[in-house]
Amino acid sequence: MDPRWETLLTEARAAHARVPALQDFCTFPEPVTKQPVASHHIPAADLMLHDSDLSSNTFAGFRDALIDAAPLAKWRETYKGTTVSADFLSRFACYEVIGVDAPFGATDMRAFVVYQPASFHYPWHHHPAEELYMVIAGEAEFHLEGADPKTLCSGDTIFHPSNAPHALITHNHPVMAYVLWRGDLKTKPVFTYPEEQL
Repeated sequence: MDPRWETLLTEARAAHARVPALQDFCTFPEPVTKQPVASHHIPAADLMLHDSDLSSNTFAGFRDALIDAAPLAKWRETYKGTTVSADFLSRFACYEVIGVDAPFGATDMRAFVVYQPASFHYPWHHHPAEELYMVIAGEAEFHLEGADPKTLCSGDTIFHPSNAPHALITHNHPVMAYVLWRGDLKTKPVFTYPEEQL
């Protein structure tokens, strides 16, 4: 296995050991099952690789490991073929760290990195899986339907219940987040109000 994956695994494991919210959400899969993953590049990945504004006082090592492993990753195209704009597809980036399309397999949880550049709107969407976001670097405004928006920075977390509509907006800074799923791990997210994507 490429040592960049090994470094990323070490950082992910350390984050779980350090952050109670991650521990409470799901158990880190041990022993880890290593598995092959076919790399797949998307243009949005380059934005994360070259973004100089992903500041992190608490998780710099985790941030760097995610960036270093990025060329090996199978970048996701979750919303390809939907009504979302070409601009969204060209700037939203995500790859899986633990789970199905990931270098480390797991059956009861999935873990992703999500990146958004500055001045980006991830519209209202939902999915059956319960979800926990932890900001690694940068900051973003998190929206959960029925709740007040919250601006989160490095180390902050937010929980999204099953099928609860939520959205994510960056303003002056980008965001890199570590995202955990539990429950229904197979059903993809969908836009809550698809008419807004036209």
